Amino acid sequence: MEAGVILVDKPPGPSSHQLASWARDILGLKRLGHGGTLDPFATGALTLLLGKATRLTEVVLSGNKTYIAVLKIDSSISSKRVKEVLERFAGEIYNVPPLESAVKIRVRTRVISEIKLLESDQENGFHTISVSCQAGTYIRTLARDIGLMLGSPCVLSELHRHSTGSFEQSSLCTMQQLADAAMLAEEGDEEALCRLIAPVERILGSIPGVWIRDSAIASICHGAPLAVPGVVSLDSGMSAGDKTVIWSSKGEAVAVGEMIVNSSDVRDMDEGELVKPKIVLMDKDEYPGAWSGR
Repeated sequence: MEAGVILVDKPPGPSSHQLASWARDILGLKRLGHGGTLDPFATGALTLLLGKATRLTEVVLSGNKTYIAVLKIDSSISSKRVKEVLERFAGEIYNVPPLESAVKIRVRTRVISEIKLLESDQENGFHTISVSCQAGTYIRTLARDIGLMLGSPCVLSELHRHSTGSFEQSSLCTMQQLADAAMLAEEGDEEALCRLIAPVERILGSIPGVWIRDSAIASICHGAPLAVPGVVSLDSGMSAGDKTVIWSSKGEAVAVGEMIVNSSDVRDMDEGELVKPKIVLMDKDEYPGAWSGR
């Protein structure tokens, strides 16, 4: 509850903000936010961030997403033609936010790693597609552009977010399940609620990391840069300025930071600063400092 993640299966109707507000009331938390807004009509994976995990909103927003979308296209367009056009959208595309979005309208690109036709009801003009894409891809815009390529209007009829970051469909819970689990927790049975809350580490697994000695943890929690002597190991391929996760030897997320040097240069360093912490996740008193005498 102090730094966890819940993946809710958003129903159609309420906004993402409304769902987060309801969850805040259900759990009795002051700090609860969400990452990756879904339109009110859309369904599927909405990430709720509890307590300190709210500091990771930017990380959640940057994770790749997978969507299942139903497109309404004129019945004169064959499923074969739809499939051919979809293939042309794989890779880097222009994706301008729609007018309905609160985001500033500007030209930008996004990467579609996979897009495929799952099912077609050509007689009624409905086509179900799967889209795996970079964060911030507007599927409504994608549908409009598919229509432009087809030479016929294409309307986004339904949208379901199937996965977000490292969370798959199997991680989802309904708001009713969350409410039931919270009620049981109030009665002293916290098992159901604990099953719904994932540790904050689940969000961070896809980000390159640095593993440190226990003796270095307290200073990191107080905001000090990570120095080379405190490092046990680190992932390769990181450059100065890259985001990285600082991990304890037990696999606990200590902080999210920014590389000060390239990871390839570390083996030639006996001293100096390696990572500047940006978001501290671990409590300051979790590990004693070398200076504490404990």
